[in-house]
Formats: sequence, structure tokens, C-alpha cells
Amino acid sequence: MSGDPQYIDWQLARRTGHRIVRDGPAVTEGEAHAAVEDLRGAAARAHQPVADTARLHAPDGTSPVHVVDRKRWIDTNIGSMSALLDPVIGELVAKRPAGPAARKVGATITGTETGAVMGYVASRVLGQYDLAPGGTPSLLLVAPNIVHVERELQIDSRDFRLWVCLHEETHRVQFTAVPWLRQHMIDRARHLMVDLVPDPEQLQQRLQNILGRLPELLREGGQGVSDLLATPEQRAEMAGITAVMSLLEGHADVVMDDVGPRIVPSVEEIRTKFDARRRGAGGVVRLLRRLLGLEAKMRQYRDGAVFVRAVVDKVGVDGFNAVWTSPETLPLPTEIEQPSAWVERVHG
Repeated sequence: MSGDPQYIDWQLARRTGHRIVRDGPAVTEGEAHAAVEDLRGAAARAHQPVADTARLHAPDGTSPVHVVDRKRWIDTNIGSMSALLDPVIGELVAKRPAGPAARKVGATITGTETGAVMGYVASRVLGQYDLAPGGTPSLLLVAPNIVHVERELQIDSRDFRLWVCLHEETHRVQFTAVPWLRQHMIDRARHLMVDLVPDPEQLQQRLQNILGRLPELLREGGQGVSDLLATPEQRAEMAGITAVMSLLEGHADVVMDDVGPRIVPSVEEIRTKFDARRRGAGGVVRLLRRLLGLEAKMRQYRDGAVFVRAVVDKVGVDGFNAVWTSPETLPLPTEIEQPSAWVERVHG
């Protein structure tokens, strides 16, 4: 695994994630095999309707589908995180290397924290398009989580698996049909990470700031830890990245909702029950969502979908697809809230 173990202990992160993550639902060997094959088939069935509806077409074979369990999801994401952070670590070390003691403590802390987050999220994520910096991007479908939700909601498993794939396949189409988008997102994330990580002598002050303002971190509407780590300039850059993420998530939800009624017979029941499940989390789960910024991600679905639908209503799908022309045509944070401003800027 890549990454400098003197600064981030990736193996510790992996072990921590594996230790924390819960077992998936009880299934027989036959049920597990059937779920894997059904999910692969669902991804294949979803692709063409998604591409046709979005009017985005990508070459075949550029991005594989992997049906994974929770531990493999952790391993894949830690590998991608390591590849994403390698250049960041190199730049920071070149500027100001930390002493041996600080490196050892820091590697243990960051490794443990990363593993803890991964162990929590691995039990909840249904699917993900992995950008895989430095590797081959792929679509991940987390079989035990999908099986858990379909059992919990008592919905048709074949329909639910196809419905999940409609959203995730849209992400795969977005990144494979728009070749520059993947590297653009990787570069922006790396640039922000370099800017966010404090110098060694600033670290103590930042930690005190986090502890002193912890109640703010858990408030409704917050962005999570990022709220307490950013200067005004950094907040502006984070808002820009969030706007693009809102676009991607909202677009996937819109395409899923447009395609769903045509090929998923019980889509109305699935959407109603799934949305109620999203809203129903409380207690510790809700606090963890706020802490990790996961509630902000849920808002991305809503805000981005409103933007996409408003733009399509004004200029149609082909007019909306001008958003994929270049980094300059991606929506600004203010435009996510005012879609007409994007239409005016891009279409005049």
C-alpha cells in the first residue's frame, strides 16, 4: 500500500477499519452468490437507460464494476486515499518536515482516525464510484449493505438493486463520458488538502480550537469538521468543490428518478421508504453524520437535483450538458442556489 508510514499509518487504518466494521446480514453461500450476480446484472441493465437519458455516452470497458463486501470497500478506499494523499504529504514534507516523535504520534493518530471513519461508513454506503487516483477507476457496489436495506425496508430485492444501480451508474457515466472531470476533481482535492493541513506549530492551536467549538460542529446544517478547519479563503474553495459534488449527486438523483418509473416496477414504494429511512436516523447516528459531514452530503442530493431540474426546464438536457464542457462551465456555489445565473453565464 502506498503512502509514507512515517506520516500516516495506512496499515493501522486498515486494521482499525476491519476491527470496527460490523458483520453484514446473515446469508447463505447461495444467497451471497445470487446477490453478487444480480448486482452485476443490474449494473449492466442500468447502463444504457442511464446513458440515453443523460445523453452522455462513454466508451465500453473503461471502468469496471466490482461487487464488494464491507472490508474490501475499506481496503479500496484506503488505497485510493493513500494515492490521493501521497503528493500532498510529499509537498508538506518538502516544506517543513516534522520531527521523529511528532511523525510517530501523528501516524498513529491519523491511521486510527481514518480507520474509525472507514469502519463506520463501510456499514452504510450502498455504492460508490471510486476515482482511484493513480489507478483504474471503478464502480463499487457494497452487497451486504444493499441486502441489509432491502430486508429492512421489506422491498423487492431485484427492483431495489436496479434502482441503486441507476444512481451509481450515472456517476460512472459522468466520469467516463467527461474525460477531464476525474483529474479535475483529484487535483482540486489535493490542492485543498495541502492548504488545509496546518504547519506543525499550528497543530496544537487547531486542536484547541476544535475542542472549544465542538458544539458548533454538531449543529444542524454544518459541514462537519471542515467548518472548524478553514480560513475564509479555504471555505470559498471548499464551497466550490461542494458545488461540483452537488451537481454530480443531484444529476445522479434526477437521472435515477427519470429512468426509474420505466424499468423499476416498484420504484414509488422504494423511493418513499428509502427517503423515510434517510430522515429517520437519530441519536448517535445523527451526531456521527454531522461530525463526519455526511448530513451535508445528503443536502447535496437535494440542492443539486433542484439545480439540474431548473436548468433542464430552461434549456433542455442538451443545454444542461454544457455543464460538462470544461471546468469553467461547472456551477459556482451561488449558481447551485440560483440556476438561472448559471444559464445566463453559460448560455447568455
